[in-house]
Amino acid sequence: MAHEPLFRPLELGTLSLPNRIVMAPLTRARTPDSVPGELQQAYYGQRAGSGLIISEATNISPTARGYVYTPGIWTDEQEAGWKDVVEAVHAKGGRIALQLWHVGRVSHEMVQPDGQQPVAPSALKGEGAQCFVEFEDGSAGQHPTSTPRALETDEIAGVVDDYRQAALRAKRAGFDMVEVHAANAYLLNQFLATGTNQRTDRYGGSIENRARFPLEVVDAVIEVVGAGRVGIRLTPFIEIFGLTDDEPEEMALYLADELSKRGIAYIHLNEPNWAGGDNTFPDGFRERMRERFNGRLIYCGHYDADKGEALLESGNGDLVAYGRPYIANPDLVERFRVGAPLNEPNQETFYGGDATGYTDYPFLDNGHDRLK
Repeated sequence: MAHEPLFRPLELGTLSLPNRIVMAPLTRARTPDSVPGELQQAYYGQRAGSGLIISEATNISPTARGYVYTPGIWTDEQEAGWKDVVEAVHAKGGRIALQLWHVGRVSHEMVQPDGQQPVAPSALKGEGAQCFVEFEDGSAGQHPTSTPRALETDEIAGVVDDYRQAALRAKRAGFDMVEVHAANAYLLNQFLATGTNQRTDRYGGSIENRARFPLEVVDAVIEVVGAGRVGIRLTPFIEIFGLTDDEPEEMALYLADELSKRGIAYIHLNEPNWAGGDNTFPDGFRERMRERFNGRLIYCGHYDADKGEALLESGNGDLVAYGRPYIANPDLVERFRVGAPLNEPNQETFYGGDATGYTDYPFLDNGHDRLK
């Protein structure tokens, strides 16, 4: 067997995984009505060989949105749609987590209910940030984000409850785990970072205060599904959508300590090279995260099978998440197992559209959708 370390079974919280290959969350913008359907059942079902699938980022409320054609989890119809997706994955022997998402300031009035302003920790526009909107002529595309308004202190509890209700719906839909999206310059990451959080209340200033809201969200999700079924995604050292941070490692290590106390299943770390370039974590960062966090560590960012194997063999990571390789290779696990070449993804079909570039990539035997 090629790359044997990737195929060692692993206990992840309350789950038993057959391998350490994770399908990373991938926004594909193929739910025009925000309700997952048969296309999503086929897409995720095809990739059920993964040790764990982490769903595309899923909006927790109408005001959490910054991208049209992305799914939600705040209505009965959305919950039912996701239930069918989960059942399709389970029917193929897979496991799937729902990633809970609020974009914060990475949005525009055109995407928000009643044309209202997006919300953020502080009323600071993300310089150079783009969201994805539908224009008056029915076409869709990128558009500069709006200037947000700062959340009032007494509004934050309501957003925490939106996460709680989303986790409850995820539980009813049958998801095996829930991942809190606190990465990639979206709302929870905006609270964590010094450059986007200029608050003077109990949610701003010190590391402890900036982490308060994200940890309240984690606590709410734990109340619903249990700590052993909760993970969180973080992106220390990534500066995109105008987000900057003077204390990325200090915050990551503080969160590692606090999340260890809560006993969550994993921290999912997105590498700095996610946004392009050759950036990587500072020397010793992975070792320090290993020392401070007592759960599992997932790393994601331009890994191939060889680099994933090396990470696992180093002892600094427990699982490896793959994004773009999973777009083009529904049978990525089998390809790694036998050392087969990978299909190349077509970037023109990453976002929006139909089955083309979504469920029509060939398997090793040149087959396609194996749900039927």
